[in-house]
Amino acid sequence: MKKLISMVIAMGLMAGLVSGCNNGTETINENETGNNTKTIGVVQYVSHPSLDNCYQGVEEALKEKYGDDIVIDRQIGSDSAADTDCSTYAKQFAAKNYDMIIAIASPAASSAFAAAEDKNIPVVFCAVSDPVGAGIVENMERPGFNCSGTSDVLDMVAQVNLIKSLQPDVKSIGVLYTTSEPNSIAQLELLTAAAEKEGIEVKSSGIQSDSDIPSAAAALCAQVDCINNFTDNKVVNNLSVLLDAANDAGIPVYGSEIEQVKNGCLASVSIDYVALGKVTGEMAVEALEGAALDQMAVRTISDSTPVINTDVLSSFNMTIPQGFENAEKVVTNK
Repeated sequence: MKKLISMVIAMGLMAGLVSGCNNGTETINENETGNNTKTIGVVQYVSHPSLDNCYQGVEEALKEKYGDDIVIDRQIGSDSAADTDCSTYAKQFAAKNYDMIIAIASPAASSAFAAAEDKNIPVVFCAVSDPVGAGIVENMERPGFNCSGTSDVLDMVAQVNLIKSLQPDVKSIGVLYTTSEPNSIAQLELLTAAAEKEGIEVKSSGIQSDSDIPSAAAALCAQVDCINNFTDNKVVNNLSVLLDAANDAGIPVYGSEIEQVKNGCLASVSIDYVALGKVTGEMAVEALEGAALDQMAVRTISDSTPVINTDVLSSFNMTIPQGFENAEKVVTNK
């Protein structure tokens, strides 16, 4: 009888162990991770230096506040199918009822907004130049939705001044941009307005896909005195193609942030994208602590820094112009 009782007890223990397993996935008791653990989904449009810098700043702010009491699930779109990927990742985050979705770049923000809206999951975006145009906030001061974040509005007046200082005889500036990216359209309008005040014509060429870039870049570079590059994700991801076309035409390319200048653009009045990401992360913390995103104004970084690539400067037989002696100097990444 004692042996029989021992066997029953052993079988019961085995049954308990089996019921505690779930197809090989570990089930963690809430008390083991802590009741205050936050799970954040980060959807990043693609991987390139400026967006990666944004994520670095976001992560720094979240880790500073929560330390180990936060789980970040970061997913990045592929170069060939970024829009579809972002939509898929955002829907997965929403289905898992994550505490928040952070979206880096406009297409990612639009996907996150659409996925989270019906589930009332807060969305914080980073590096969206025109969130009103993208339809993810009603206005910059009072977003009106459970969604707010940071805008990377570029100082186009300062950028045109930099171009004129380096090329006093400039008559035309070329812009290659993605027609479906609201950021680029907003930036093109700002650049055109700033250039017109200086008597400079802006010639733009719109592209729809990566495969359009080589021919569009070659055609545009043949018509203008220089190229100004935005934070357009498709163009930035193919910056080497644009630089090759500009070099063949013997004209410089101006960037929109320091990483583009390090990668071969002549100069830029640059936003610090790590700092922008950190502001985004700080907004995320505020929302996780109870602040209402629908009342949280979209934030920007007003400070911008001139950056000049001295390797490219020398290749065009240019010198640092008056007023830019204190600009940050970089060399081309090898």
